[in-house]
Amino acid sequence: MADIKSVALPFSPVEDEVRQGIELLFFAYRDFTAEPDAILAQYGFGRAHHRVIHFVGCHPQMTVGELLDILRITKQSLSRVLGQLVQQGFIIQHPGPRDRRQRLLDLTLKGRELERQLSEPQRARVADAYAQAGAQAVEGFRDVLLGIIADERDRRRFGLCLRDE
Repeated sequence: MADIKSVALPFSPVEDEVRQGIELLFFAYRDFTAEPDAILAQYGFGRAHHRVIHFVGCHPQMTVGELLDILRITKQSLSRVLGQLVQQGFIIQHPGPRDRRQRLLDLTLKGRELERQLSEPQRARVADAYAQAGAQAVEGFRDVLLGIIADERDRRRFGLCLRDE
């Protein structure tokens, strides 16, 4: 006879747990973005600028098309944000080595400094939360976030922005 305690039963969260998870995501996102939002406001920038700076910083030489694919915004929206970042010297665009029509994106020194200022409080916040929760909780948290991401291609992107700090 099998030991009932050793049989893993499928987990089915109750509605209150799901609602609480959603609410926690709202509060966490508000606090996660508060400090960068204040820095961005000094430049007249918003969260779209932050996302562009983040992903270009994580993926040097990324194409505009790749950035559009990640951000899932219109070309017009990206053009406005990217134009401001280029004009103010945070991002540089240069033609691709084989296709001169292709635009490759990189952060300038000024852009890398802004990326550092924006991500530093977020890294500290996440690192503190990870330290308090412990390794097993961190692994579970990653699993939950990956489970929320709908597109398999996006889930596969996870971990591509691991840089030596």
